Amino acid sequence: MIDLQGYGPRLLEGALVTLELAVLSLILAVILGLLTASAKLSRNRLIHGVGTLYTTLIRGVPDLVLMMLLFYGGQIGINMLTDQLYYAFDIDIFINVDAFVAGVITIGLIFGAYMGETFRGAFQSVEEGQMEAARAYGMSPLLAFRRVRFPLMMRHALPGIGNNWMVLLKTTALVSIIGLTDMVRVAAEATKATHEPFLFMIPVAVIYLLIATVSEWGFAKLSKRYNTGFGEASEWNN
Repeated sequence: MIDLQGYGPRLLEGALVTLELAVLSLILAVILGLLTASAKLSRNRLIHGVGTLYTTLIRGVPDLVLMMLLFYGGQIGINMLTDQLYYAFDIDIFINVDAFVAGVITIGLIFGAYMGETFRGAFQSVEEGQMEAARAYGMSPLLAFRRVRFPLMMRHALPGIGNNWMVLLKTTALVSIIGLTDMVRVAAEATKATHEPFLFMIPVAVIYLLIATVSEWGFAKLSKRYNTGFGEASEWNN
């Protein structure tokens, strides 16, 4: 193991935190993206409006500002709520906003908006005739979605999901400002202590690059699977 003046083990632990943060944020972003796409495709004006407001608000506010608002503002809001519970019902509760949880929620919320636009475009790319054929075969709406709409949608959505993932991965570096000990924070602390920025920042850059490279390979495999029978249409295979 590379020691890096004693910071090597901590840097590896920080890299694991970064990876966990990115994966959990991606899962949340995909869930929110699917819900947002469904909302924006809904014929209900209220639901459509909520989806539009969410994407407009999230995409218009800087990521760093959102993270600070959620972490510090969220803590204040929760404390105000628990204070009211204490005054009204004599219930003494203290909830501390965890930096990791705040990071996952913030990044998930941010990229949920971008995923929503990705999924919305992908759903609209699925020909309605495919769904009509599924219904003609007697498939239930859920079964038709699982076997027809979702695979066809993923074929169009994967390039956008992959691009969002790459940006999301780099956005995880922002969590160091709210106290989460990821590899960027460890590297920054080591740099301040030793005054050798290249010794620590270059390994961080290499780890990010390694994760991105493996991710590209994985998305290429997924793209090949979902494009079976449609030709080599995905940009991930170029």
